[in-house]
Amino acid sequence: HSANVLEYLAIVDDTSWEQIVEQSGLTLVEIEQAARMYAKGKNVIMCWAMGITQHRHSVPTIQEIANLMLLRGNIGKPGAGLCPVRGHSNVQGDRTMGINERPPVAFLDSLERRFQFKVPRHNGHNVVEAIHAMAEGRAKVFIGLGGNFAQATPDSSRTFEALSNCDLTVQISTKLNRSHLAHGKDALILPCLGRTDIDIQTEGPQAVTVEDSFSMVHASNGQLQPLSNQMRSEPSIIAGIAAATLGSQPVDWNWLVADYGRIRELIADTIPNFKDFNDKIKNPGGFYLGNSAGARKWNTPSGRANFRANQLPKDLVHERTRATGQVPDLILQSMRSHDQYNTTIYGLDDRYRGVKGQRDVLFANEADIIRLGFRPGQKADIVSIWDDGRERRVKGFTLLAFDIPAGQAAAYYPEVNPLVPLESTGDGSHTPTSKFIAIRLEAAGESGLIMAKSA
Repeated sequence: HSANVLEYLAIVDDTSWEQIVEQSGLTLVEIEQAARMYAKGKNVIMCWAMGITQHRHSVPTIQEIANLMLLRGNIGKPGAGLCPVRGHSNVQGDRTMGINERPPVAFLDSLERRFQFKVPRHNGHNVVEAIHAMAEGRAKVFIGLGGNFAQATPDSSRTFEALSNCDLTVQISTKLNRSHLAHGKDALILPCLGRTDIDIQTEGPQAVTVEDSFSMVHASNGQLQPLSNQMRSEPSIIAGIAAATLGSQPVDWNWLVADYGRIRELIADTIPNFKDFNDKIKNPGGFYLGNSAGARKWNTPSGRANFRANQLPKDLVHERTRATGQVPDLILQSMRSHDQYNTTIYGLDDRYRGVKGQRDVLFANEADIIRLGFRPGQKADIVSIWDDGRERRVKGFTLLAFDIPAGQAAAYYPEVNPLVPLESTGDGSHTPTSKFIAIRLEAAGESGLIMAKSA
């Protein structure tokens, strides 16, 4: 079922153990222990999340995960497989529906056949590209469906500046958030129903559909009374904008949103594997959308699963960091607390790590804290090391001694988002490198600003 295995193994054989050990941060004994565990496993599921993806070398790293699973036949058999833990149902829907800044050609062709209009073929912007486009005046209008864009994105002050450069910002939101303060010359906040709210349209109560990490699609019905009868659903708001600008082309938008089943019928006409969509979601628990790799049907030119060989990088530290001439004190990763969902923070306690009543903390190895001239419990400013003439600093973080490898540090998201340079992204993925931020520590209050500012 696979191709290119010999080329892959040749690169593995040419890679020194010294380089592997140095870059992994593990000992050779620990690597061998993990290898034996894996080799003994008859069925293995390998999961990963943003701890893997938010790195400069995330694409080759995930390719190596797939290579390892292919070596033991752990893709496409019961009880085994690759499982990226992506969480939010919108992420799943993007994957399924092809709704991103670079939609597949087959998807665009399908839209043209069904709706009989010329679909634009040029690429759009990913998140980082969108921030640059707004900052440079190439994008004039920002419309956000849910989320908290300004708070969730990297290089916080630059994102705020980019949004404020727009002619119009529109926030379609279930609740107030900080992004509403980062607005363009004109701004709208459109309160909308949440997925937990009862959604009644012209032809009765409606359900939306969600997809989970295991490719299960099911209906989601709100159970709560809306806070106001003036609040509209996201589909209703989008259909209203479309009707006001496009009239009844290429569909009758008002008729469509009166019954979401009509939207699902169009999805069934357009997207593979969604035939009889409305009937399938009547099943308890929904339906399995399918996965070609799970069925060992390889959508590749070779008709097989292709091993992808990658040399280990010569240096994990970005050249824009090395160009400053500074040696990082620590490598920082951002993370979430227990009592947090995305940028929504429900409390200041983190039972995962024994933290109570605070969030401006830096977890570090006690030996590192002492090595850098501090003591546990002391406050320090965290400064990002990046060569572009900007200072990126967050102030007054309490240093907490923690069981974390030497040279590493961790702090909460989104509090340390101002430290992530907008240009520091994954090669081939454009994902901000929030899990690999080169930093130095300074005694609290020495100098600087909380967020980036031009030198």
